[in-house]
Amino acid sequence: MMALTERVPAVSQITPPQQPPTLHSLRAELDRERREHGTLQQAVFEAAQIQRRLCAPREFAWGEYEIAGEIFPVRHLSGDFFKVIELDQVLGIAVGDIAGKGLTAGIWLAHLLSLVHRSARTFMDVARTVAEVNRELCREHGEPPLTALFFAILDPRTHEFTYTNAGLPPPLLLRANRRVQRLDVGGPMLGAIENAVFDSGYLCLNPGDMLVAYSDGVTECRDPRDQEFEIDRLSAAALAAHGSSANAALFSMLGTVLDFADSSTPGDDLTFLVVRRQAGNIAEPVTVEKNFQALPGAATDTVRWKKANPRRRRSR
Repeated sequence: MMALTERVPAVSQITPPQQPPTLHSLRAELDRERREHGTLQQAVFEAAQIQRRLCAPREFAWGEYEIAGEIFPVRHLSGDFFKVIELDQVLGIAVGDIAGKGLTAGIWLAHLLSLVHRSARTFMDVARTVAEVNRELCREHGEPPLTALFFAILDPRTHEFTYTNAGLPPPLLLRANRRVQRLDVGGPMLGAIENAVFDSGYLCLNPGDMLVAYSDGVTECRDPRDQEFEIDRLSAAALAAHGSSANAALFSMLGTVLDFADSSTPGDDLTFLVVRRQAGNIAEPVTVEKNFQALPGAATDTVRWKKANPRRRRSR
């Protein structure tokens, strides 16, 4: 009998049954969750506005040149970026794509832009600039994100355009005579090989020429039948917009991509940057040394090509 009673807990040790939540308490909890969600949404929205300011200016004019850029993120924050940097008497032009989307890529964006800006002012050379950005990424961070970067220097006085392409889909250069080139000279994506070497491409922009740089979200955008937009459709869209202002051409190409996607939501950020030299008396094409890969069915121009240091550093 005593053994049986020892198994019975004392009245004070019995846990009273939990009362079910009341309607009032559930409403209070829901209101709290809504407030926290709204605060988070506001913070992300403000971060996205900061991103847009970091990538400013969206439109830029200098002498004979018009530049227009825009990012259309699939989320509030984007891993894509572009930047036009005034480097004394020349312009630095950067378009990049950080692997991933959302908060992580958005946080890296500001750091990447600062590295590009600092390195461009230090070296005034596209290949050395990109190599230095890559080295700093690899040295400072154990596992930096893979980043595609197209970086160019444009001299508005001589119209020389020097670039290196580190893993971005090749920008398209549309000549005034409607010849199309792909700018694919460069090297690997950033963050993969610490001591990677980058080559430089060189060309001259003639009156009426237009450059279209873009992220892979453009060519990989899919329609409801799961077909990709691909570079041939982008080339046709760029040729259709050729002769328009840089800003008009940008939105014309964007409209073509979105019409193609139809009811499908783009799976990645869409980024365009257009550089256009205003039309005038069309100059003869520059004498050249190396062919670029041409689009199927398009006539080809050729351009000069050099290893790492295509231009001397300018005195300041």
